[in-house]
Amino acid sequence: MKTKLSIWKGLLAVVCVLPPCILLALSFFKQWSFPAILPDVYSTAAWSDIFKPNNNIAPAIGASVLIALIVALLASVFGFVTSMVIAYHRYKKQLLMLTYLPFILSPVIFAVCIKFYFIKMQLVGTVGGVMLAQLIIAYPYATIFFMSFWNDRTLQFRKLSQTLGASSVYTFTRVLIPMALPMMIVAFFQCFLISWFEYGLTLVIGFGKVQTLTLKVFQYLTEANIFYAALSCSLLVLPPIILLWINKKFIYHKMA
Repeated sequence: MKTKLSIWKGLLAVVCVLPPCILLALSFFKQWSFPAILPDVYSTAAWSDIFKPNNNIAPAIGASVLIALIVALLASVFGFVTSMVIAYHRYKKQLLMLTYLPFILSPVIFAVCIKFYFIKMQLVGTVGGVMLAQLIIAYPYATIFFMSFWNDRTLQFRKLSQTLGASSVYTFTRVLIPMALPMMIVAFFQCFLISWFEYGLTLVIGFGKVQTLTLKVFQYLTEANIFYAALSCSLLVLPPIILLWINKKFIYHKMA
């Protein structure tokens, strides 16, 4: 039984690791002619082009990181506060139901529906507009994520703190936030990844002017440039791998 379990674990590890390895390998090739099984020409040109002034990948990476960091930070902070308000509100069920509304439609259809209002606010084709559009998705997600934090245990700690004479501000900053810190970090990671991989909202609201790394992947695939697409994909999956490692190394044991 243990041997079979080890074999299945090994196969699962291979399935998870193989796709990123193939993408990384493809990014180091330059030519692949039929009927060759493997690419013909090895080259580091795609990676070295990142650092060239006229290359578009580096600005796309910068835009993706900037947008994802700001969206994740705002969504985590406002989501935590909003979840507290909803958790103790008399119309908790109704308000919580409203947080699911942005997820009813696909991101592309949702973006088309709200694009009119972004045009009126002159936010289409701007980084701020893309951030706001992504925040409409990430903010409700963070709110839903934090709802499990406001349980009876948290309520008892809150009442105990106030019984001992602590003010509401002190209870929030010195009791509730330290208790919720591991969840806030995980929520930040999750919202970062939502923004990092977002394509539909970024394409429609960004109007092609805000180039993120996700858009570059689809652009290179459309152009049949598999080597630069592999490079972009390799860079795209790098943050999730780093965040998973950080979560496993530092966060998981604190929440366990």
